[in-house]
Amino acid sequence: MGVHIIICGGDEAGRGALIGPLVVAIVSINKSAEHKLADMGVRDSKLLSRRRRENLYDSIKGAAHDVKVGKIYPKEINEAMKAGVSLNELEAIHFAKLFDKLSGHVSSMYLDSPDVIAEKFGVRVNMLSKKPTRIVGVSPKGDAGVKYTKLVAEHKADSRYPVVSAASIIAKVERDWEIDRIADEVGIDLGSGYPADAYTIGAIKENLKSEVLRRHIRQYWQTMDEIKQTRLVNF
Repeated sequence: MGVHIIICGGDEAGRGALIGPLVVAIVSINKSAEHKLADMGVRDSKLLSRRRRENLYDSIKGAAHDVKVGKIYPKEINEAMKAGVSLNELEAIHFAKLFDKLSGHVSSMYLDSPDVIAEKFGVRVNMLSKKPTRIVGVSPKGDAGVKYTKLVAEHKADSRYPVVSAASIIAKVERDWEIDRIADEVGIDLGSGYPADAYTIGAIKENLKSEVLRRHIRQYWQTMDEIKQTRLVNF
């Protein structure tokens, strides 16, 4: 039998949203099966329709060695912002948790980096993970006999590595489902939950006093300050 080399990729969905969770996902796969992702049409989730992403969701899970998903809800994001914890730090915390839960030894991990200096995000995850990792271009050579995971954090990794594209699809589908669930709960059309979406902004403006909706809003975004100021001026 050949040696099974496992690689993984991580990405997020909902980073800049006003409503709903930031969803992070990690997909691991046998290196020899990585081509299956490209063959089935996996690519950056932003380039795919919702229907196409949902069609790929189960196929990715079927081809993967392991899939882990984490959801960072607005309450946690608001508390972190209030405490001075950056979104990049919060995201790194959750990626490290997911990585530590992956089954089997992972040879290489590829992450889509939100930091201006891409490698900095790799350093964050490296420091937070309980597993031994080495950051390409940063970490010194590891101890002999220790199985390290090569950690690569790059900008636009979701368009370079199929396994990261797969993670972006999983995260985006889970995020879309969360928005659907919240919309059903509050009984309001929330659109996509992003500040560029007129439905989202309209829903927030008209329902600022709704305690139910408030639980799902990220309060410390600049757009929220602008909405609140506009309401104070107009009323």
